This record gives sequence, C-alpha cells and structure tokens, in this order.
Amino acid sequence: MSALIDSYQHLVFSICYKMTSDYFASEDLTQETFLSAYSHLKDFDGKYEKAWLCRIATNKCLDYLQSAGRRVIPTEDVVMSDTGTYEGAPENVCLEEEVKQTLLDRCKSLKPPYDEIAKAYYYDEMEVSEIAAQRGMKLKTVQTQIYRARAMLRSLYGKEKGA
Repeated sequence: MSALIDSYQHLVFSICYKMTSDYFASEDLTQETFLSAYSHLKDFDGKYEKAWLCRIATNKCLDYLQSAGRRVIPTEDVVMSDTGTYEGAPENVCLEEEVKQTLLDRCKSLKPPYDEIAKAYYYDEMEVSEIAAQRGMKLKTVQTQIYRARAMLRSLYGKEKGA
C-alpha cells in the first residue's frame, strides 16, 4: 500500500483539488481515497491501479461536493442578497411611477406640437407610424418632431442635473 501512496499521492491530490478548489478538503479527500483503496485492496485485481485510484478519488470528490450543498448554512447576508429585486417590488413600482410622472411633466412643458408628440412617443410608447396615422401627418414630419422633442427633453433633464 505504501508503494501506491508514494506513487500516486500527488496525482490523487491534484484530482481532488481540481474538483473541489479547496486545499484542506483535498487533503482530507486524498486520505479518504487511500483509506478506501486500502479497505478494498482484497477486491482489486492489481491491474490499472492508477485508473482505479483516480476513480476512487473522483467518486470521493463527487460525494463531497454533493454533500457540501447540504452542509452550507445560509447566513442572513446570503439570504438577503439572493432574494434579488423583483419588478413588482414596492420600491421599484414607486420609483417607476415617479420616473413616468416626471417624464409626463417634462413632455407637457414643451411647446406645441412637440408636447403632444413627445407624450405620444415617450410616455404612451406609440410607434411613429401610429402617431402619424392618428394625427393625419406624414411619417417624416412626425420623425422630425420626435427628434426635436428629444433634444428639448434632453435639455430639460440636463438643466435639472446641473441644478
């Protein structure tokens, strides 16, 4: 048995370390691998000892990794960070409503016809073709008005940021 350990301890350790990424667990799993090999030495036929030890090490690591998930006790920080943010969370709903209301107020503050075009396009999220059809205007005219309204809105938001 000592010949097996001398020959393959580094190989078995490297397999365990690559599978677990934990130095101390790898040391323990290497020891468990050789203990298991020793206890089943009578069943081993003597052929392919390297493959046999690698298979035992792999199985020990898989068992360890499978049980590791059950051993982890989530801390308060982990549980709270895993909850994530949900679109329906009260603070997100409130924030979205506030942003939409600010956008509506900015759109209404523009001079005509840009106020209605900006509201339809940015607030109501209508397509350019829908706005043109609804207002009986050419598509290119609506696009130009959206472009100008965007510049005006950008200016309004820029003034707020600078203030």
